[in-house]
Amino acid sequence: MINIQLEPTFSLEDYQWILQDSGLGKRRPMEDSNHLERMLRGSNLIVTARRDGDLVGFLRGLTDHCYRCFIADLAIAKAYQRQGVGQKLLVFTRDLAPEARLILFSAEDAVPFYEKLGFHLHERCYQLKAGEEFER
Repeated sequence: MINIQLEPTFSLEDYQWILQDSGLGKRRPMEDSNHLERMLRGSNLIVTARRDGDLVGFLRGLTDHCYRCFIADLAIAKAYQRQGVGQKLLVFTRDLAPEARLILFSAEDAVPFYEKLGFHLHERCYQLKAGEEFER
C-alpha cells in the first residue's frame, strides 16, 4: 500500500534521488546541491508517497493554503510511473485546501497527464527567467 503524507523534514539526498530517478532531474540544477537545498527549504509544502517506507513519489510546492498553490515539482520514481501515484499526490494536495487554485509548469511529455486530470492551459501565464532583464 502506498501512503501519502505531509513530510516537512524531507532530506536533500531523497530529493536528489527522486529528481534523478523520475527524470525530472533533467530540468533541475542537479550539479548544484546548494541550490537544490535552497529550493527544498524555501518550500512550505512537501508531500510524499511511500511504500513500506521507501520513497516512490514527491510533490513540492509553495502555498498560502487558501488561494493559490504553486506546484514546483511532481516526481514519481520510474518503477511507479503510470500507476496513479502522481494523481494521488495531487488529490491529497488539493484536499489540503480545496479552495486554492493549483498552478504548475508542465514538462512537454506530461501535458496529457495533466489534461486527463482536468488541468487546463492558462492563457495569461508570464515568466521572467533568471538573468533576463526587466524592460525599462
